[in-house]
Amino acid sequence: MSNLQTSPLEPLASTSLYLPDEAATEELAKALSDTLSHYFSNSYEKKSGTEKSAKVYLRGDLGAGKTTFVRHFLRAMGVKGRIKSPTYTLLETYKVSSLYLYHFDFYRFTDTEEWHEAGFRENLGEDAIVFIEWADKAGPGLPTPDLELYLIYESAGRTAQFNAFSEKGKTWITKLIHRKMPTGDQ
Repeated sequence: MSNLQTSPLEPLASTSLYLPDEAATEELAKALSDTLSHYFSNSYEKKSGTEKSAKVYLRGDLGAGKTTFVRHFLRAMGVKGRIKSPTYTLLETYKVSSLYLYHFDFYRFTDTEEWHEAGFRENLGEDAIVFIEWADKAGPGLPTPDLELYLIYESAGRTAQFNAFSEKGKTWITKLIHRKMPTGDQ
């Protein structure tokens, strides 16, 4: 879709699809979870620390479904119990096996230096899947994501646009494209 906005960087790959309802959003989150679970389960083949991490930035207006997507992703990864929005805490942390899952929300930031002052850089390290909502509020010091998910209101549903900014992200998009995903045409 040509009318969708993208990050200032040029993505290596992009794809978008229509999510007619929350069930389709849940299906997409499960598909990404499966893709990343497989990637991390094969991480013994990887050599560097950055190969064992995943950074996914979420964009979209308030209420577009960013937290809902992450909640479904975390459930698919096996997280039990209450999954809270990090809007007020800024960070919610989960652990599945030896893997950390960090969910940030920078919506309340008013200064791009706030994320540095909060000491969050250490959470962007190895063996972690990191989701960041409102990453643009952290400014240019934030590392480039592997994958960006941009959720846009459209009719009664949403359009989900994925942009890859790393080779890992490009591989994940390719795997998502080859899965039977919801399109609203079914």
